[in-house]
Amino acid sequence: MYICITEIYLAMATVKAFIRTSTRKATTVNIRFRLSAGRGVQLFHSSEIEVPPAVWDDARQEVKAKVVFDSSRRIEINRSVADRKNLILEIYDATANKDGLTSGWLDEQIDRRLHPEKYADASDKQTFFDAFAEFLRVHKYSQWRQRAFHVVIRALQRYELYTRKKQGPAFVLSMDAITPALLSDFEDFLRNEYRYADQHPDIYEAVPESRIPQPRGQNTINGILIKIRTFFIWANKVGKTGNNPFRNYVIAESVYGTPYYITIEERNKLYRTNLSRHPQLAIQRDIFVFQCLIGCRVGDLYQMTRNNVINDAIEYIPRKTKEGRPVTVRVPLNAVASEILNKYPSNGGPLFPFMAQQQYNKAIKRIFLAAGLCRPVVVINPTTREQEIRPLNAIASSHLARRCFVGNLYKQVKDPNLVGALSGHVDGSRAFARYREIDEEMKRDLVKLLEK
Repeated sequence: MYICITEIYLAMATVKAFIRTSTRKATTVNIRFRLSAGRGVQLFHSSEIEVPPAVWDDARQEVKAKVVFDSSRRIEINRSVADRKNLILEIYDATANKDGLTSGWLDEQIDRRLHPEKYADASDKQTFFDAFAEFLRVHKYSQWRQRAFHVVIRALQRYELYTRKKQGPAFVLSMDAITPALLSDFEDFLRNEYRYADQHPDIYEAVPESRIPQPRGQNTINGILIKIRTFFIWANKVGKTGNNPFRNYVIAESVYGTPYYITIEERNKLYRTNLSRHPQLAIQRDIFVFQCLIGCRVGDLYQMTRNNVINDAIEYIPRKTKEGRPVTVRVPLNAVASEILNKYPSNGGPLFPFMAQQQYNKAIKRIFLAAGLCRPVVVINPTTREQEIRPLNAIASSHLARRCFVGNLYKQVKDPNLVGALSGHVDGSRAFARYREIDEEMKRDLVKLLEK
């Protein structure tokens, strides 16, 4: 028999979803659809969407709300049913001549929409990398975000060349050919790519990077895979492909160590260190201390001009929020920050005499060494994911300034939302949680709550 329900109306047409049951007890059945338009049009479509018959709600045409069933799977099935209804109505409504339409015609039109690559001429078929380029054109990502995606594209291009050496020249990356097994192989390539530069120099001549590939940690690999997953979500949404290899591929968990940051006393010691014999280092030291006092990312700092100084405060829109919901961050300048700012008058150009970010990080390490800030710090090795002890000066970088700002403020007010309003972190940010250090002083405060 047929079990069917709610209708969607468009131009006198209705679409109903139903399942067909029989005497045989099937574990799952395919959801079917029927388009009706007056008495003369009855078109049927059997979809690939499957549902266990026992959980199908024949009154609401969706998975039953009050039944034990995986919540994510319930959402997926219900969304797929609604999307397929809309697609059927869209196809029918867009067809000018509705005479003589058949169920076979409807199946083909649906397949064309879901799998356009099957119907494209080979000469006109968009390549995987062309589609990736279109993805970046469509999305108005920041320049920094665009660069990050291009790093991923170049890694994929080198993987394609490397795989051709192993499997033969016919190997080509395509959206339909990427499977969970291929993603696993690509992940292995990313992990070991630093070994291949000497073995296959022609690959790195064809697709060069600014530096020789270095060993990648799992967190870095995860970031690359997440960007590819974002591309596939878009490609599925716009009908480039019906394949999404990430449905059955689990990206490993990222691991972060306990955040470390310099104390206010260490920051002040850094600022008071005599660097008169090294004037360039003194400039970069001032920039670093200023960054400690406003807590921005280095990319945001490098974009700042005097126009960002408004009524004794720094105002800016963090580049990470520009692509979503832009939020203006305002950080009042304290006496030290104002003192540093007044050392470097600017005529509308950059806020400070910046050097290249890579050189800035090298300068920070030299400044820490000169100030004697060399205490041992426990960190997670990004490649081995094991704990190791490093001197502070060896691991100091521009991001340590942001940690100094966030960590010390949180230690004082213990309110992540208040600190986040100054640092640019969104409410409930998991990234923000990594900056928080539950130290002995906080633990003692918590235990004292039990005395009341």
